[in-house]
Amino acid sequence: MRNDRHLAFEMRKKGASYNEICKELSIPKSTLHYWLKDLDWSKEIKKTLTKKAAIASRKRIKAVIKSNKERWEKWREGFRVEAIKEFNFFKKNPLFVAGVMLYWGEGDRNLKYPVRLSNINDKMIVVFKSFLLNICKVKSEDIYLSLFIYPDINEEKCKIFWSKKTGTKIEQIDKSQIIYGKHPTKRLENGICAIRVKKSIGLKEKILVWINLLSDYIKK
Repeated sequence: MRNDRHLAFEMRKKGASYNEICKELSIPKSTLHYWLKDLDWSKEIKKTLTKKAAIASRKRIKAVIKSNKERWEKWREGFRVEAIKEFNFFKKNPLFVAGVMLYWGEGDRNLKYPVRLSNINDKMIVVFKSFLLNICKVKSEDIYLSLFIYPDINEEKCKIFWSKKTGTKIEQIDKSQIIYGKHPTKRLENGICAIRVKKSIGLKEKILVWINLLSDYIKK
């Protein structure tokens, strides 16, 4: 028979948890549970400890969220600072100006999504892809196309068209999304093409900065 039961009771009454008592007195948790499970005062202590643990957990979660947010913002700020430096180098480059203006008019500006621009004009898509490759230094394998077509348009034919026009491999063109509307009859022979860059949140930060800087530069 163990002779340290009274010590376990004393520690419990002072608010010690099962783990703390077991560690301090080398008592198996099953034994401690057997001693304390039917004691009302021990149950109240358990409720208090559970409440404190929940509060501490919420504080830890908030701290982690805050830390991640600060780290994320610092990461994004790095791209914005880099964009400002690069703007002075690129601002008189016609391809740079064209790419930024195209994105300003046709691009997705939501930071939740990758760099993405949609249009029916193949020349516009080609120019923007050149901007991505030559100005932004995006790797060709990270550039994908998505097509939006009407039900009566041949998907394979559209893929071949956009592949040839943009120099994009067929396997880098996603499955087409079908447009259903009141007049789904060949209004767009080759559909709508969306060009996007995989994992490009940092690049989008830069492009959005360039849009603002170019706007101010043009107004001077």
